[in-house]
Amino acid sequence: MKQDEFIAIIKDHKKLIYKICNVYCNAQNRKDLEQEILIQLWTAFDKYDGRVKMSTWIYKIALNTAISQYRKSLIEKKRQSSIDASLFSFADYDFEVDHHIQLLYQFIEKLNYLDKAIILLYLDNYKYQEISEMIGISKTNVASKINRIKTKLKKEFQTIK
Repeated sequence: MKQDEFIAIIKDHKKLIYKICNVYCNAQNRKDLEQEILIQLWTAFDKYDGRVKMSTWIYKIALNTAISQYRKSLIEKKRQSSIDASLFSFADYDFEVDHHIQLLYQFIEKLNYLDKAIILLYLDNYKYQEISEMIGISKTNVASKINRIKTKLKKEFQTIK
């Protein structure tokens, strides 16, 4: 059944979705973004053709959704969604286990939306070419941006020591 397959895929990739939600919004708006990502994934589910890995496909949709929502939030109030997000629980994922990871994500939150997307993909071991294709910038530009982002993040860690 299509719905069962979708639920299984989402459960397998919930950490990826949680990570994007955590970086792109605060705890107060996280559920709204989770719901919007789930709606977009469900809407596009029939169009998945297997040419890219499932995680890449989910990443692209989730990032595009997060970026769109971020842009909309700057212009208008968030709208309510009708999907029942209780089908998917992110509560069992304990993000705060490692203090350094928590700090890293706090620093990533300060980045602009494009840099957030790039560093998240980089941290999940995507190759520069894959990031380039997902984000829509050149491979060289990806490499430059990653180096700049890493420098910014190192400076942030140095300020807390």
